[in-house]
Amino acid sequence: MRWYLTGVVVSGFGTTAMWLVSGIWVKSLTGSDSLAALAAFALWAPVLLGPLLGTLADRVRRRPLLVVLNAAMALLLPVLLWVESADRVWLLFAVLVLYGAQGAVHEAAEQALAATTLDAGRLGTFNGLRMTANESMKLVAPLVAAGLFARYGGGPVALLDAASFALAAVLFALMPVREERHARSGRRKWWRETAEGVRLLRASPVLRPLLATGGFTMLLAGVNGAAIYAVVDSGLGRSPAYAGVLYAVQGAGSVLAGLLAGPLLRRVPERALAAVGLGLFAVAVGVRALPYGATALAASAVIGLGMPWVLVAVMTAVQREAPAEAAGRLTATANTLVFAPNALSIAFGAGLVAVLDVRILLPVLALAGTAWAAGLAVRGRRDTGEGRGGCRGRTDGLAVRGGQGAGSMEGGA
Repeated sequence: MRWYLTGVVVSGFGTTAMWLVSGIWVKSLTGSDSLAALAAFALWAPVLLGPLLGTLADRVRRRPLLVVLNAAMALLLPVLLWVESADRVWLLFAVLVLYGAQGAVHEAAEQALAATTLDAGRLGTFNGLRMTANESMKLVAPLVAAGLFARYGGGPVALLDAASFALAAVLFALMPVREERHARSGRRKWWRETAEGVRLLRASPVLRPLLATGGFTMLLAGVNGAAIYAVVDSGLGRSPAYAGVLYAVQGAGSVLAGLLAGPLLRRVPERALAAVGLGLFAVAVGVRALPYGATALAASAVIGLGMPWVLVAVMTAVQREAPAEAAGRLTATANTLVFAPNALSIAFGAGLVAVLDVRILLPVLALAGTAWAAGLAVRGRRDTGEGRGGCRGRTDGLAVRGGQGAGSMEGGA
């Protein structure tokens, strides 16, 4: 687990830096706000193909796949040194799309590897620590990336990201994991394997409500994110730069959320943690409508605490319920179902903010979120004792994960 988390920290640092700089880079070369916004979309767009891309993680061994993916990005990113003028921005967009596609496969392989090498009791702790590692990088990497870009431009940031991928490839290569060799799929079509993953998720009474909750939470999060500058400007009377302070406080809350998630999941089921997380998130979004600096800071911290609990709960449940042979496509499909609404709701939220006062919009989001959280909690109590039906079982030729599954992770935490 230590090797894996170190790899996550290293690659997460570079990815966060590149995510921040890509939009600034496009804006500085073209002067276009719309093209700068498209840089983020280029990174997000491949998540819509997550179910298809995630199937790759079920066709090969996951650790070698992670090594190859990281090494490939280390070799690709230096190409961005040629992006020095507006007429070469297309190259940056092309790399960002490949970056996003690599990320979708990488995420599926990461989560599938954890699902098949860790026992179920450790998944919550592992996912919480993984969340903490990622969020910690979001507190540090933007400062480094912004400083590098302001001083030297985008090229050095691309090289920094390439170096982080190269180091992550080495760390994944050294990770003490034993994996069984994957059975060949024969003549089975790629799309048919992808469809099996979707069908398994849809058939699971455990995962269906959790995935719906994750997607709904990220839908609300997208609208809330689109409203942040209106909150800062009209609500708090601050400059747009103050949004950075709110995001930093939110990041600190997310670090704490990751540390607490594991111990909580050892005591409560995933559905309960998701309900509490969504409830906290929704209440905090409503509090943001108040025109006070102290409440805005507190709300940001609580948002950072609640939202990751939903994501960790969903991730852990998918990993625990997924058959070993389908873990990659199930996690990739789950990621698409959860995160695609966030990308779409950012644009939708921008439109809402233009026509609706945030003092009305944010309380409406809060009511919707608390109502959903209450419904999830009530349904969870009703379902207790009725047995758990999951994805496990021999379904369409997919073998069940038993014990520690397809392999084991040596060394421990």
